[in-house]
Amino acid sequence: MPPLTYTTGDLEAAAGVLQASAAQLEARGQALWPLASLTPERLARHYPAGGWQVAWRAGQAVGTYCLLDRDPPFWPDDPPGEALYLHKLAVHPAAQGSGLSTLLLADARARTRAAGRPWLKLDTAANRPALRALYERAGFEPCGEREVFGFRVVLFRQPTGAEN
Repeated sequence: MPPLTYTTGDLEAAAGVLQASAAQLEARGQALWPLASLTPERLARHYPAGGWQVAWRAGQAVGTYCLLDRDPPFWPDDPPGEALYLHKLAVHPAAQGSGLSTLLLADARARTRAAGRPWLKLDTAANRPALRALYERAGFEPCGEREVFGFRVVLFRQPTGAEN
């Protein structure tokens, strides 16, 4: 299998992966994100371009995620510099089932460690047992629940090995 390469800030490619993944989930009756919220313009309003990572294999965008420096809606009590916060992890349907989500999470952890942050944190909907299990298999520990924007979420964290 060809190696992964990454680009930073490619909103068009990130949106393409997110839209394909969201459409597939919606077709299976497991809608996660509204398709209209996944345009490059909408993503740019809510996430800094420099936080986007896009994974490429053989010239195709196969995965994406965004890292945020702060995440007050989900982690309002965190002190500055404690963590990076992962959002919008997605694998293109054509690349699913190959362990790519685990590689994306490992890349996010490595980037968080390189930034000197001791924690990589994320959240997921409380009613998504498959996603919760994915994060736990990848070494994340659940560390709380809260209601955010009308949704019940589980908070997860993973130490990076970096010292703050």
